[in-house]
Amino acid sequence: MARQKKPQAPPKGAPAWTATFSDLMNLLLCFFVLLFALSSVDEEKFDQVAASMTNSFSIFKGGSSSIGEGQLIGMGVSQLNDLDIYFSSMGKTSEEVDEAIKDFEEQLKEVNGQATAEMYDKISETSTKYNLDNYVELSIDKDGSRYVSIDINGSLLYDSGKAELKSEAIPIFSKVGDILKLYEGYRISIIGHTDNVPISSAKYASNKELSSARAIKAAEYLINNKGIDPSTIEWIGRGEYDPIADNNTQEGKAKNRRIEIRIYNSFNSD
Repeated sequence: MARQKKPQAPPKGAPAWTATFSDLMNLLLCFFVLLFALSSVDEEKFDQVAASMTNSFSIFKGGSSSIGEGQLIGMGVSQLNDLDIYFSSMGKTSEEVDEAIKDFEEQLKEVNGQATAEMYDKISETSTKYNLDNYVELSIDKDGSRYVSIDINGSLLYDSGKAELKSEAIPIFSKVGDILKLYEGYRISIIGHTDNVPISSAKYASNKELSSARAIKAAEYLINNKGIDPSTIEWIGRGEYDPIADNNTQEGKAKNRRIEIRIYNSFNSD
């Protein structure tokens, strides 16, 4: 008589279909949690999170810290007070969001204007202290929120058709460099300007080239002799394209021949 085979024992562990079923349940759970999260906002808890962020990171109450890399709001300036107004549009109309953005931009412009005005006052005071009032003109950009400009007459610094600083101009320009040293790390832009009279020089083919060379020479002096960080300074030649006076008069031409040094405030120096 043939021997009967013993029945094989079932495989150990849970059936394979249970793994697929568990994954399906997890996905469904995540889906419903997501739906719930999108359907309601606990304003009280959100306000608590906003207050916690404000106190922990000091990004709205006058600190200079930020979340992640880079500076958000610094220099001890109080900028924003309500995190939920500016960083959440949940439950708000497009008009309310637009109004919040507009409010933010106005506050940002106000802060920039305040920083620029403070720079202007300090530079003006230092210029008077260094007896530079008769040699430089100070101004602020049209918006009043980006930079302070120090303008120096070109004939004071350079001989006609040349880019090298005149020896008698060095003491004056050195004092300007001392002012710039007060703003280490700030962005500095040196811009050369000329009048509209075509240049006749074997060395420079145009006023644009001459103005660029003058800006470069001025920057080199500040870097080599005053220790200005090269990474924070830039030079531009604008030739006759940005006049501030009428080129039809000799007086206007003299004003247009100038070196413009812009010191950008801390919010516009990156």
